[in-house]
Amino acid sequence: MKQSRTFIPTIREIPTEADIISHQLLLRAGFVRRHMNGVYSYLPLAHKVLRKIENIIREEMENIDAVELSMPSLQQMELLAETESGISDRSDLFMLTDRSDRKMALGLDQASIITKIVQDEIKSYKKLPLTLYQIATLFKDEKRPRFGLIRMREYMMTNAYSFHADQESLNEKYKDMMNAYSTVFTRLGLDVRTVIANGTGSAGNKSHKFMSLSEVGEATIAYSDASTYAALMEMAEVNANYVLPNDSLKAMEKIETPNQHTVEEISTFLDIAPSKIIKTLIFKVNDDFVAILMRGDHMINESKLKRALGTTAISLASEHEIKDVLSCEPGSIGPVKLPLDTKVYADHAVGFIVNGVSGANENGYHLMNVNPERDFAIDDYMDLRFIQEGDPSPDGIGVIKFAAGIDLGFVTDIGDDISGTMDASFLDEQGNANSFVMGSYGLGISRILAAIAEQYNDANGLKWPKQLAPYDIHLVTVNIEDETQKQLSEEMYHLLKSYRYAVLYDDRHERPGVKFADSDLIGLPIRITIGKKAQDGIVEVKLRSTGEIFEWQREEITEKLQPFFG
Repeated sequence: MKQSRTFIPTIREIPTEADIISHQLLLRAGFVRRHMNGVYSYLPLAHKVLRKIENIIREEMENIDAVELSMPSLQQMELLAETESGISDRSDLFMLTDRSDRKMALGLDQASIITKIVQDEIKSYKKLPLTLYQIATLFKDEKRPRFGLIRMREYMMTNAYSFHADQESLNEKYKDMMNAYSTVFTRLGLDVRTVIANGTGSAGNKSHKFMSLSEVGEATIAYSDASTYAALMEMAEVNANYVLPNDSLKAMEKIETPNQHTVEEISTFLDIAPSKIIKTLIFKVNDDFVAILMRGDHMINESKLKRALGTTAISLASEHEIKDVLSCEPGSIGPVKLPLDTKVYADHAVGFIVNGVSGANENGYHLMNVNPERDFAIDDYMDLRFIQEGDPSPDGIGVIKFAAGIDLGFVTDIGDDISGTMDASFLDEQGNANSFVMGSYGLGISRILAAIAEQYNDANGLKWPKQLAPYDIHLVTVNIEDETQKQLSEEMYHLLKSYRYAVLYDDRHERPGVKFADSDLIGLPIRITIGKKAQDGIVEVKLRSTGEIFEWQREEITEKLQPFFG
């Protein structure tokens, strides 16, 4: 393609609205343009990269017998009403009304539609398993669109759903999809970690995410510095090796602590380490009050608490409720002499506190030398805290470090959460009706484009990996007015195209500095420059990835390019 005939509107200055490197470079290099907050047009260069990403995804999906289809973006509210379809907040939906006053929504996911299709067409176990997927534009009324293509209101996504007769079949597909997605990211050349993630099912079904490490990531990943273990911070188990101090138990005593409420205040006031403080939190669980005990230097992980107690109906008790139950303020709560009907659950670390400090359930007072089991009973010990940097890795290899990550894809076992709600069933071998067992899978294509730009760049611009670059070669003519340079450029252009290389031929009437700056900004794998040595049949070849520069005779170019492109 001749650059004078295509559309690549580059920008010299960094756009003021772009605050991360991928957003800046994709705008400056003429790949995308902002239409409104969270909505972008993909210009010709981006369009080519997106098609390559899609083709890799399609190939790997076909390798695991997934079948592509297309589903509508407009969805009936009546169908969505049958199931939340994984949508926890309906405010994320774009709602509209047609001329007949029927309410509809723009697709945020396609679980309801695909389940309805399968429900209507698949009646027997003999047609299972079945995996269907689509590549489409989806919509989300994002509260805070930002970071360019990372958090959008209109975005490209691969959504897949699998339908099974039993859990064993789903488990096999789950593994297949994990492997397929891992292969996709390997082929894309992205540094991605497979992370243990939240289950979306009512029974805490397993789920994994694929995260690209990035300073602008909005999720925190806890990972081992010596193994492949990685999990979202709220999902990381704690296997700390606590040691019980060899101290003699002291008599408990009540002391006055006026206006001291927080762990930090009590720690400073009593000159003790936060790890010696027993923090008591009152939660309302299914309309009952329970006490949760944490070490003062640890933070409670409510996701773990919900899983441990097997319910999502959990909330912190209000100050008013605490005063009704304990007649004290939240900063004075302690585990000693709680109401008899109050269940008490403690994080494992609490069991290793000797002669600790807790609230006295009386405003302005705390208890010294409090000891679990001697001074108060605990119904059960659980893993209830957030993991911390430096903790042992849950797999026993290395220690935990934190990193920020961008969510690029997910694999989730949703069981019969959706099919059960929609009464979507099939007949088994005995003729009994069973709900489909389902898996849900997704890849954020727009985000993948941004993640590639985040990982492949330098101070001068983008550095596309060769398998994804919009063109293989940037052919730059230094002076298009020079007949010798122009003639050699035309010869090289047609020769390279005959060898099936995708060539962007810069035939513009621009200064050399502008052409070279644009070339580095766009970031194609190879730049072939035809300049003053054209009369000797010599061209300059630059590798964008390393910055290496060579001079080759025109007769040897195709031979020398072959090893690079394989």
